[in-house]
Amino acid sequence: MPEWEPVIGLEIHVQLKTRTKMFCRCENVFGGEPNTRTCPVCLAHPGALPVPNERAVDWTIKLGLALGCDIANRAVFHRKNYFYPDNPKGYQISQYDEPLCTDGAMIVPGSDGDSEVGIIRAHLEEDAAKTIHVGGATGRIVGAAHSNIDFNRGGTPLVEIVTQPDIRSAEEAKRFLQLLRQTIVELGISDAEMEKGTLRADANVSVRKRGETGFRTRTELKNMNSFNHIARGIDAEIRRQIEVWESGGEVVQQTLDYEVKSDTVTVRRRKEEADDYRYFPEPDLVPIEPPRDLVERVRADLLELPGERIHELTGEVGFESALELVATGNERTARSLVEHGLDWPTAANVAMNQLAGQEPLAENFPALVAIIKQRDRITREAYHASFASSVVTAIDSDEVLAQTAIADTSELEPLVDRILAANTAQVESYRGGKQGVLGYFVGQVMKETQGKADPKVVNDLLRKKLDA
Repeated sequence: MPEWEPVIGLEIHVQLKTRTKMFCRCENVFGGEPNTRTCPVCLAHPGALPVPNERAVDWTIKLGLALGCDIANRAVFHRKNYFYPDNPKGYQISQYDEPLCTDGAMIVPGSDGDSEVGIIRAHLEEDAAKTIHVGGATGRIVGAAHSNIDFNRGGTPLVEIVTQPDIRSAEEAKRFLQLLRQTIVELGISDAEMEKGTLRADANVSVRKRGETGFRTRTELKNMNSFNHIARGIDAEIRRQIEVWESGGEVVQQTLDYEVKSDTVTVRRRKEEADDYRYFPEPDLVPIEPPRDLVERVRADLLELPGERIHELTGEVGFESALELVATGNERTARSLVEHGLDWPTAANVAMNQLAGQEPLAENFPALVAIIKQRDRITREAYHASFASSVVTAIDSDEVLAQTAIADTSELEPLVDRILAANTAQVESYRGGKQGVLGYFVGQVMKETQGKADPKVVNDLLRKKLDA
């Protein structure tokens, strides 16, 4: 509603892909047989002492600099006390009032202008074990019959990034997370895959009347496993809070889950405050004091950030395509196609569709560009097969282009006539104004010719007969 303004802050957890865990030398890899990558340190056996992972510290500094943060001269690990089965020590080693990275900002491009999201902190900690809830309809603790614990994940290096409540829409939150993820991937510090849990994001949501300067009670949305679900969950909670305030009620501070099927939120528990965790400095670890020359060396090595490249690409392909290219990681493929002679709009389209999520072998780009430029003369089957092959083996453009499409109208016309005669109802629909039916007829012709017909010739022939 226009009279209400959403106020959104995000808490993001990123698992670092170091070779070993944060405070022990257990292997740090995803998956595997449960409870096989553990030791006395990550299982909290009496007398076992933590030793920090130096690379995790360096990578956190790298991420902090990419987010425009100040790097502390002195950072302290704290014990965050809570009792839950995923935490055998009864506390998590984290950072509290002296974190490694503070006071940053990230620019989020938008179609109607840029916005700036402040970064309160990015601090280093250890991840908890993975809790697997068994039974129930949702796979969550609510309604589960029992829970199993896999300690393989326990002790994984984890960076928590906390933003200012600067985000004003679910769509802006989604864009921020997409660009943050791509930044993390390009830094080489994490795979940042939500489906694997190496990137997790929670949203703190409140609303206020436009023009209001203070903040109203916020809630925290957890356990959303995709950028789209995060955006939908935020929108659902915004609607709920507006309804509560407008009905004369008050929003209660609590933790919520988003239910995708019903597009609603459900209560998980009361939201904890920092006092509940009884933080105190970790007595078994000395403070971290990053050398200034290390910080400046890392700063000098940073490349142009994903958000900055969107402006350059917007002039070539428009904002939405530029955002998708960068945020999905398909930009590099598109750039390679352009470097070998393809125009930007075509390169962007191919990179985000035929080659989405795949990167061809470097030596295949000249052949791919030749094939793309002459795609109308070859079979659809050969066209699509060339992309699949280009990722794993060398391709020969001459061989692909030799697989010419059927473009002879005298050969295609009898087939088109037969298909139209067998689909009189669709013909009448087309002539009644439903132009989209044309795609159905093209599909039928392509099916009959096993993808070997020239789509342009088929389209022209069908239009000629249907419009007669």
